[in-house]
Parts: sequence; C-alpha cells; structure tokens
Amino acid sequence: MLRIPGQLAKDNCDRGVGPTRRDILRVGGASLLGLSLADILRLKSANANPASTEAFVGSGPGWNKAKSVIMVYLQGGPSHLDLWDPKDNVPDNVKSIFKPISTKIPGVQFTENLPKLAQVNDKFTMIRSVSYTPNGLFNHTAAIYQIHTGYTTDKVSPSGQLEPPSPKDFPTFGSNIIRLKPPTVPMLPFVMLPRPLQESNVVGKGGTAGFLGRAYDPYYLYPSGDDMDMDKMSNIKVDDLMLRPEVTSTRLERRARLRDLISEGMPAVDKAVEKYDLDEYYGQALGLISSGRALDAFNLKAESEATRDRYGRNTFGQSLMLARRLVEAGTRVVEVVWPKVANSDNHSWDHHTGLSTRMKDQSAPMLDAGVSTLIADLDERGMLDDTLVVVIGEFGRSPQRGVSTSGNSNSDDGRDHWPYCYTGIMAGGGSKRGFVYGKSDATASAPLENPVHPIELLASIYHAVGINPATIVYNHLNQPRELVKAEIVTNLFA
Repeated sequence: MLRIPGQLAKDNCDRGVGPTRRDILRVGGASLLGLSLADILRLKSANANPASTEAFVGSGPGWNKAKSVIMVYLQGGPSHLDLWDPKDNVPDNVKSIFKPISTKIPGVQFTENLPKLAQVNDKFTMIRSVSYTPNGLFNHTAAIYQIHTGYTTDKVSPSGQLEPPSPKDFPTFGSNIIRLKPPTVPMLPFVMLPRPLQESNVVGKGGTAGFLGRAYDPYYLYPSGDDMDMDKMSNIKVDDLMLRPEVTSTRLERRARLRDLISEGMPAVDKAVEKYDLDEYYGQALGLISSGRALDAFNLKAESEATRDRYGRNTFGQSLMLARRLVEAGTRVVEVVWPKVANSDNHSWDHHTGLSTRMKDQSAPMLDAGVSTLIADLDERGMLDDTLVVVIGEFGRSPQRGVSTSGNSNSDDGRDHWPYCYTGIMAGGGSKRGFVYGKSDATASAPLENPVHPIELLASIYHAVGINPATIVYNHLNQPRELVKAEIVTNLFA
C-alpha cells in the first residue's frame, strides 16, 4: 500500500494544508507523465499562490507600495465639469453654473462645490482623462461591472439592465487581491459598505468573487435604514463577530480542533460540501472572533466627536471614517459605495435633472468633506504612503446640458451619461502628490492628452499592491484568464 509521510490529506479549500485525496489518487497515473510526487506538490504550491510566481516580474514606480486599498466608488456617475474639471470660454449649455475656485496646485481649478478638496489636492493625483467607448448602451451596471472586474458584460437587455450576479461572473478586483495577497493578521480581508452596487433592480453585479467562489466575497456591511437615512451607520450590528460570554477563545479553538478530527473521519460529508468553501469560511471566522480586531474596528464611537464631525455626520462620511479604521486594523481592501442607488434622485450622482440644487446641497458637500478628510487623516497618521485611495465613478456627465446621450430624458438643468471623458483621483500607495495626469479638451468632451481606460486604472491598482495584472486565474470552466488585459499607467506613480 502506498503510504505518504507527513501531513494528512484533506479535501478542503485551504491550499496550503498538503496533498488532497484527489492528489493521492493521481500519483499512480502521474508517473506515466514523468511526474513525481514532489513535482505534484511543487505544482500545487505554485497554483495555490499565484502571487508568488508573479511577484518577481514586478518593477517600476509604485510597484508593491500599497499594503491596502480604499476604493471610494461614486456610483451614479458624477459630473466632472461641475466638480473638478470646470471649463471657461465655452457655450452656456456646457459651462458649469458653479464658479471656479483656485486650489493648492497653481493653475488647477475646481468648482466652488469642492472647497475642502481644493485645499488638499497637493496630496493626490487628478486623472482628468479617464475615457472609454462603451459596448452597447451607456447603462450604469455595464460600466460598474467593467471597472470592478476589468471585463465587459456579455448580456445586456434593451432596457440597459443586466442579469443578476452569477457564479460565472469575473471577480471584483478586491476578491482577486485578497486571494493573491491575503491579510497577514486575523482581520476581515475585504469589506464593502454601506450599500450594494445597484442600478434599478440589478443588485450587486460586479461586486462578488464570481468564479473564485464565495469564500472570496467581500464582507457586506449594509446597515439597516433607507438610503436617505444619514445616520444609518449607527445601525451597524456585528453580533456575528462577538464571542458569547460563556465561550472563551480557548474553548472556541478546542471546538475547532474537534471539528477537524470529525471532518477527517467523514469523507462523504467532506466531499458533499467541498464546493461551498466551508473550511475557508470557518477559518476566517475563527480568527476574527478570537482576535476581536474586527469588532474593535467597527466601534465608531471610539473616534472623537471632532473627527466624526470632520468626516461628516452622514452615511458617506462615517463610512469613509470606518474604512480608515478597517485598514488601520489590517483589512486589505475596503470599498465605500456611494450610499444611493445609481439611477435615482436626491443624493444620487445621476443628475439628469435638478443638477444645480442636488449637486450643491446634497452630493458635493458630502463628497468634499468626506474625501478631503480621509486623505488628510491618512496622511496625518502616516498611513497614506502605504494605503492606496481611488475615487471614481463609472462615467462622467455629458458636456452639454439637456441633451440625451443614453436614451434618457434630461432637463436643461441636467447632464446625461458620458464615458468618453471624466475624472478620477488616486492618492497614496506610491502615487504622485500634487499631480494632474492627462488633460481634457476645451469642453471636457474627450481626452486631449494621455487617455486612461478604466481597466488601465484597475491594472495600476494591482501593480500598486504588488500583483502582476497579467496573473492568470481560472474561471468556472477552468479556462485561463488574465486578471485584466491592460497596461499599467506608470506615470501615476512617484
């Protein structure tokens, strides 16, 4: 009988625990291909940690500078002309109704909607030439899916909506990152808050681990309350991260060891549940609960009243403050989704109508206070150098007010979807400070210099955390796919 010394085999999703039962069964046949057991284990190890096989190719500015990523996702598509790329000497139906103001960078202007960001733009890079030509309709969900996964969707209905999330989807960027570079401390690896990505009734598309499996999904922190409830972050409940009073951490660990022994003796059950990634869920949960790090991070009341006021006493501001606390505690990726469904009214960025009021009184003040404070706070705490902050939406808004570019109706006080040119922010994580990359044309309709496709920005994020964008992952059909097919924009980095 063939005996293999060392660690017992287990059929689970923890790649580093040794040979699986399937590997042992394959040993006999492998010799026909000239493979020894040592060869099999080496191949398994390489497959288990693709980052280790790709890391050596990384080089250049910004490589591996970011330990964590905070994505501030402005779902809905904010108007670049009315925020951070205003234009003079243009027709009245193009020019923003908001006055331009000076910033910390000479010659660079924002609108009056962003007075606080104007005072910290010496700490981040502006990308004024984000641009792409969409496949099909200019709908939010297709654009959301593209910038999160690096791939375009293949099913778009005439209404512009997509099918719901599927296990066949490409993984969102955060799921790829935590798979290839998991946290080094017992902490939630990837958190998405305070609401899902959404257009109409399509919820969560582009925000799952897709074919990687549910073990790599974000921890979805969606507090109860309506989108217009500005105090919903006070409704955070993290009971699932707490130990019951009668269960000590030592007792919990003893239970875990007992569970492993039982699992080893139940191969039929083990086989039946292996596709659900239970071992990875269980291992993550055990470490989180035992350490208490996550529970401490969610305690927003630990922050001073002054800090909470500075971020803004609203869902967006408090979400950004929590993002900083999570990164501080060891979370690798945090995504803060704008707390309003993409195609909606009031605080949404989807300003087809009422732009002058909604932008000035609702959306812009929250963006200005929250993002300016996040960047300054990270810098003051010495965290900005190794935390990459990206602020972007799925597209911008049309240069001309009152025209239709996506089949939507727009009032004279509204702008339609515009993917051909818009603006994003990158701060920290090796990116340049006080820098403007790219330039839009006279009406902010198209890039005049250095266009940046959203998936090139995604490639640059992978680069910053030390992952080669060309790293291969295998989809649900076991077909090899790159993380993203795009070049890194190295000029964004110092």
